[in-house]
Amino acid sequence: MRAADHVVTTDRLRLRPFRAGDLDAVVAIQTREDNARYLYRDPMTADEAAAWLAATLQYGFAREGDRLRLAVTVPPGDVVVGYAQLHLSSALARQAELGYAIHPGHAGRGYATEAARELIRLGFETYGMHRVFARIDAGNVASVRVCERLGMRKEAHFIENDVWNGRFGDEVVYAMLAREWDGVGRSG
Repeated sequence: MRAADHVVTTDRLRLRPFRAGDLDAVVAIQTREDNARYLYRDPMTADEAAAWLAATLQYGFAREGDRLRLAVTVPPGDVVVGYAQLHLSSALARQAELGYAIHPGHAGRGYATEAARELIRLGFETYGMHRVFARIDAGNVASVRVCERLGMRKEAHFIENDVWNGRFGDEVVYAMLAREWDGVGRSG
């Protein structure tokens, strides 16, 4: 199934496949240092953001390494405020990594939690994942709170396991199993 097969509407958001016309929004999100900091990479250039969007338009979600990446938009103007994705990290073990990024101008409104909940739902209910997990820079308190609000359990805390801008940082892993989804992930 391709990302183009998915349009999800929540109380406040619409998650939909990216379009070529979303380039300005993608550049606005991907070129920001404050967003890139927690994505374990440097900010993208405008050309790199364009390549990211072009690759996103081709994604499916069937083979290991595939990504289901959806634009997070706010109706009625369909304003792209971020994205949410599942990365199929193991087809055999049916595991997917959850990821999301919201433009800082739209942060603090619960959009990441709302979008991530829908990606977890798709992972379990549509794609039959056994486990959905998130790897988070331990300093990213907002993302840690998103995972906790979603009912994900903290599985690991790795000490100084990554380097960004010459500084070591910690990483935490949150996860949820399919059997834990019922009654937990569907709550607000």
